[in-house]
Amino acid sequence: MTDDMEDSKKYQGLGFGLGLRKEHYQDVIDSFETEDSQQTEHSINVDWFEVLTENYLVPGGKPLYYLEKIAEQYPMVMHGVSMNIGNTEPLDKNYLEQVKLLKNRINAHWLSDHLCWTGTNGSNAHDLLPLPYTEESVKNVADRISQVQDFLGCRMLIENVSSYVSYKQSDMSEWEFLNEVAERADCLLLLDINNIYVSSVNHEFDPLDYLLQVPKQRVQQFHLAGHSDYGDYVIDTHDMPVCDAVWSLYAKAVERFGDVTFMIERDDNIPPLNELLLELDLARDVSENVLKGGYYSSLVQNLQMKQESKPLQQQKIPA
Repeated sequence: MTDDMEDSKKYQGLGFGLGLRKEHYQDVIDSFETEDSQQTEHSINVDWFEVLTENYLVPGGKPLYYLEKIAEQYPMVMHGVSMNIGNTEPLDKNYLEQVKLLKNRINAHWLSDHLCWTGTNGSNAHDLLPLPYTEESVKNVADRISQVQDFLGCRMLIENVSSYVSYKQSDMSEWEFLNEVAERADCLLLLDINNIYVSSVNHEFDPLDYLLQVPKQRVQQFHLAGHSDYGDYVIDTHDMPVCDAVWSLYAKAVERFGDVTFMIERDDNIPPLNELLLELDLARDVSENVLKGGYYSSLVQNLQMKQESKPLQQQKIPA
């Protein structure tokens, strides 16, 4: 399959979104409802939301109530952490059935999970554990993704994870492994730019080598997030703003892959919605400028300075 293949198998792009978190439920609802519950034009500049699948698999309750209410107004996609796609045990059909029901319930545009394993013997490690990059792993994971796609009746996205250990058995690079899995399973990719950066520091490779080897036609979505830098190693913590190095890597990703659906993850130290909207505006500015004139080294810094100089009322932030 060539790199200039038609994108006919991709889903329609959604623009710039955020992860939907409980701290922001009411702010989002207020963006489309007045006190008398009449719908109005959205007052926050978000195109869509991504939801953590596992948070909404229990029938009923307030989270699902809020999700359904917001899903009536905003496009949704689902992002899971428990598919355990890298394991060798039988897939959890009960879990997959719940995922399918939720997808239909909120009319999710697509769903994703991680290229990793998360437990064995029925236990959940509550972590995204890396795989050995071998032919055996490729075959196993690609087969399991194909089974999931057949069960759900749709193409899924698989995401590259950040990693902190490597296997002696690996006989290919991470990006070669990712490409082989996507090709054989005929799935799409959720390319996490922050994870590429984190792993590049931890494993001492050039993140551009990664970006340049991923096939354009497979990339459906980008993730950006913050991390914790401990000097000799970096941990993907999702608890702070995106750093300049990751913004620059995102700009280079836009230069290579074009206009790709974008989303910011924040899972801890959740800030007010206003702060995330400013980051989302910066992402729009970076994408727009790269698509118009290409990447240059001071691009992100220039756009940050421009954003800081804007009057608050021009930043489309609700009071």
